[in-house]
Amino acid sequence: MNSSFWEFIEAKPLYYKKIDHKRVHKAYALLQPKIKQPLTIHIVGTNGKGSTGRIMASLLHFSGKRVGHFSSPHILKFNERIWIEGQDIVDSSLDLAHEKLHAILGKEMSNTLSYFEYTTLLALVAMESLEVIVLEAGLGGEFDATNVCSKILSVITPIGLDHQDFLGETIEEIATTKMNSIDKEFVLALQTHDEVYAVSEKIIKKKKAKCHDVKTFQETYPTEYEEAKVLTEKLAWSDYLFENTLLALYALKKANLTHTIGDLEKVKLFGRFHRILPNVIIDVGHNLLATKAIIKALKKEEKWILVYNALNDKDYVSILKAFRPYVTSVEIMELKTARALEKNLLEEALRTLNISYRDFDVINPKKHYLVFGSFYVIESFLNKNKLNREIH
Repeated sequence: MNSSFWEFIEAKPLYYKKIDHKRVHKAYALLQPKIKQPLTIHIVGTNGKGSTGRIMASLLHFSGKRVGHFSSPHILKFNERIWIEGQDIVDSSLDLAHEKLHAILGKEMSNTLSYFEYTTLLALVAMESLEVIVLEAGLGGEFDATNVCSKILSVITPIGLDHQDFLGETIEEIATTKMNSIDKEFVLALQTHDEVYAVSEKIIKKKKAKCHDVKTFQETYPTEYEEAKVLTEKLAWSDYLFENTLLALYALKKANLTHTIGDLEKVKLFGRFHRILPNVIIDVGHNLLATKAIIKALKKEEKWILVYNALNDKDYVSILKAFRPYVTSVEIMELKTARALEKNLLEEALRTLNISYRDFDVINPKKHYLVFGSFYVIESFLNKNKLNREIH
């Protein structure tokens, strides 16, 4: 094998219209006997996977565990996807993992796997010497590449409508697809849709699974609940980040993994309702469920400019309609991806909703900005303003 990891992965298309769900299982069958598998916690859901996973992994890291966190997508650099013992993976480690994985799978299988399938298996190779892995699903659950390996616990974050072309048209269909990934035990986040709880009951019966509902956290662990509330308020985290914190803490308790709540003060959540400048908040949320969570977190006394764009599979009209009472205008962030929404469709929606708009140019230090729409929007915004990861 002559190509470096970067040459190899950049030659793969990011998205496929149709995925062969059996392919990654065949690849994992080749890989599994050749690597060790640490204790694995699987995170599945629509929103909050990244922050919940990072909180869990960080608390374990600060408690002395050798822990890794696999997440997606990245904001500025691929290395963000594989976080090992408090740091993004370095290029040399990516090359070593790629060399080992490619040798085990062979050229044909390696080339056949999708971008996400290959990088999921790459993460398992890169993190095999750790004690715990927090493994975040991509957009699915049952058929997601991350579901190839066994797990000690599944963590189900809030589920809403997203990626309907892959997952199903209704909350019930999406929840079923995601929650079919559960093995025997799971922690369930606070949900906004009753259908998710109904699906949860079906999964419990079908798989004889044990459910730990985060709604019982306050009653079961009152001291830890109050401590988490005080700390997240001190950190100026939003309500949804507090809820994700409760989910992370509950999951660690149910997995019997030692942690210290006070270490929340050291956790870094780049891109999750993150104030990068006194007048700029960025959030990688991109669907209606995330929109509603952000609206709850916004300070009502501030007049917000929404820096926004969307991918062509998002319900951008509903998102803009929800934001309309809380923003003074929208500034459109240019996206360099074939999946970007056509600009004329976005402009038409803004005119219909009577929201003033223009193209984003520069930050006005006297105005407040909420940058929202996807990882692509955040990446484009940071690059345009020459802001990099040192800001976090």
